[in-house]
Amino acid sequence: MRKPYALLLTLCWLLPGLAATPARAADNGSWSVHPVSSRVAARPYFPLFADPGQRIADKVVVANKTAEPRTFRLYAADAYNTARDGGFAVRSPGERMRGVGAWARPARSRITVPGHGTVTVPFTLRVPADAEPGDHPGALVAIEERIEPGAGAVALGVRRAVGARVYLRVSGPALPALAVERVRISHHQPLVPGLGDSTAVISYTLHNTGKVTLDPQVELGVRGLFGRTLLARDLTGLPAELLPGQRVRLTAPWRNAPQLDWGKVTLTAHATGTRQSASAAFLALPWLVVAVAAAVAAAGVTLLVRARRNRAHRPSVRAGPSRPSHPAPTEPHRTG
Repeated sequence: MRKPYALLLTLCWLLPGLAATPARAADNGSWSVHPVSSRVAARPYFPLFADPGQRIADKVVVANKTAEPRTFRLYAADAYNTARDGGFAVRSPGERMRGVGAWARPARSRITVPGHGTVTVPFTLRVPADAEPGDHPGALVAIEERIEPGAGAVALGVRRAVGARVYLRVSGPALPALAVERVRISHHQPLVPGLGDSTAVISYTLHNTGKVTLDPQVELGVRGLFGRTLLARDLTGLPAELLPGQRVRLTAPWRNAPQLDWGKVTLTAHATGTRQSASAAFLALPWLVVAVAAAVAAAGVTLLVRARRNRAHRPSVRAGPSRPSHPAPTEPHRTG
């Protein structure tokens, strides 16, 4: 009986070769993709600059590091930030392309690279005349045609790919802009106050609303009742490159958060040429104490209502009949 297969596309931009900062060629250990070396030095990625309507010609190299020949499909793709951690990722072949993926065309879409050999493929990138100024990141991707089989009742087929990054900047006015959105705070407190640690998680969205790639930094500040400073620090775990138009949802832990306080969380994001802040109020309460106090208050209200009802239904004492009053005697009227 044949096993059903599911296809999983494993790409180098989700692996260390391309997920790291762009300081080296994309490499997954079996093959690599990189720009052809210039007369000056090797290039780990494509830094391209163009005017609207301009045509650029360049070459990409696919190197096979194994002893067996490998066949690849070569295509251009747009880049984006992953929602999970903001890592650099690119679109798959079936997705709609709007930038580099639509403008770049390799001279060959299918290549076979011999063992321990290389293949150099020219490509052209035609920038539309109405292209928006600013950054248009992407990649030239070599995806292996062979599907590696998996194991188990439902085998998981894996198709691997490696992409060389393309950083295209189209000339024209393009200002940086950064926004902080949807700031939220959730508390995790011990059931009994004082018996355990109180923590909180601050979540927020970084949104590159401009047209250039940003290297964002975020400062976290928390103030409690009467303006007391509870927390002030720079956040880590931020994307090294926040691409134009991209949103990334991030979180920041807050250890030793207060169990009883009322204040405001403020996040200030900044990058070269832009700075933006957003805030959210929070209320920290020991909910067990609140529940007990609410139960006591409810019991007191119930007793008060019952007492009033009993007083209203208690029979009143009727007063007896009053004694009749006698009129005072009058003197006889004298004439004389």
